[in-house]
Amino acid sequence: MFRIARWAVKAVLAFVILSVVWVGVYRFVPPPITFTMLGDVIGGHGVTKDWMPLSEMDPDMARAAIAGEDARFCSHNGFDFKAMANAAYRNAKGGRIRGGSTISQQTAKNAFLFQNGGYVRKAFEAWFTFLIETLWGKRRIMEVYLNIAETGIGTYGANAGAMRYFGHDASHLSPTEAARIAAVLPLPKKRAAVAPTGFVRKHGNVIARYVGVVRRQGLDSCIR
Repeated sequence: MFRIARWAVKAVLAFVILSVVWVGVYRFVPPPITFTMLGDVIGGHGVTKDWMPLSEMDPDMARAAIAGEDARFCSHNGFDFKAMANAAYRNAKGGRIRGGSTISQQTAKNAFLFQNGGYVRKAFEAWFTFLIETLWGKRRIMEVYLNIAETGIGTYGANAGAMRYFGHDASHLSPTEAARIAAVLPLPKKRAAVAPTGFVRKHGNVIARYVGVVRRQGLDSCIR
């Protein structure tokens, strides 16, 4: 038992060191590929991505992401417990399942983990969320998120999404275009930002209206 415990401690220490180094490298280097991208490659979809620094991306893209995904992005430490509680309450009442994950949590999952895995993956997600909040900061988290989040089947990042849906890069986006990309993010394999219908059109229009609110109220102050 002592020998097993010793090996378990060594394994945990090795994981902690490796994960800290991994996150530290991605603080400066764009993630070359993710497990989700590998899944698309294996599935025969291919991968289209084109990294664009946040400084070159239209500011309305980040504002649309905040409006649609995480209004308290700049004020929480990676976990929005109020949003989690609200999501749990709504889900308990039935209907469409809603998540309470922050942009930080989604970035941790997208950059370092698989999409599935239940509570085990959630535990690792919490650890990586803590690391990126500590080692990266908000601006880098948003930059990575907007470059590796899936924006369509085999399409990753806001820039590749803008090229796919609107025929131009993400350096100049109208609030409506940015909002439509943001509306696709929760279910990118089932939604399209070009000629959207149903939920995407309705949700995109709501996000577009709130892009200005995010700017005026300084909800994007941590990434300016």
